Amino acid sequence: MTAGCPPAAEPDIAGRLAAVGRRIGLACARAGAPPGGVRFVAVSKFHGTPALAAALEAGHRHFGESRVQEAQGKWPPLLERHPGTALHLIGPLQTNKAAAAVRVFDVVHSLDRPRLAAALAAAMERTGRRPDCFVQVNTGGEPHKSGVPVAEAEAFVKECVGTYGLPVVGLMCIPPYGSDPRPHFGLLRALAAEYGLRELSMGMSASFEAAVAEGATTVRVGEAVFGPRPRP
Repeated sequence: MTAGCPPAAEPDIAGRLAAVGRRIGLACARAGAPPGGVRFVAVSKFHGTPALAAALEAGHRHFGESRVQEAQGKWPPLLERHPGTALHLIGPLQTNKAAAAVRVFDVVHSLDRPRLAAALAAAMERTGRRPDCFVQVNTGGEPHKSGVPVAEAEAFVKECVGTYGLPVVGLMCIPPYGSDPRPHFGLLRALAAEYGLRELSMGMSASFEAAVAEGATTVRVGEAVFGPRPRP
């Protein structure tokens, strides 16, 4: 730190949570959605205990993490002090981490291939835990991004439910960086309606209001709450 410069102020996490909540409420009103019909997941990946504790003390109870090991390392003592907190896995999940993910997370947003579906089903059978699952759809057709291709999504959803008995509640997407997200959100909404799924996990800090307008039931907001994400 440069001499004479005060340390950077900690973000007002409680205030930021309230501000995002107000914006979600206004977006719901504009979309004609019921108040409180959108679940707000605060993306806490790479942020430490002080930030998480501040959000928990403010009353927030839904948090998103992208790595199983990180969640295992930092959340158990916080969960003991704050019962009713739900952890959402929002990042890609390796098949060999499926069992650990089932033990740690309450919702998995990144189900995207048969091997992972089989591993999750086996872990649920062993543990008795059945976290809700979202099938991640690669709406932009990006070759290096996780998610099932749009053309294969319906068959994969049917396989997850019919073959593996997974509790698939909806679809998730991450639109291509720098693109207009609205067409991707609209496509995901149409696919979910076609498959008879009611839940849509879509929208982040820069796009959650557009996602609500397109029918999101869960938004994943990190930077608008915790500030810039620290390096892992």
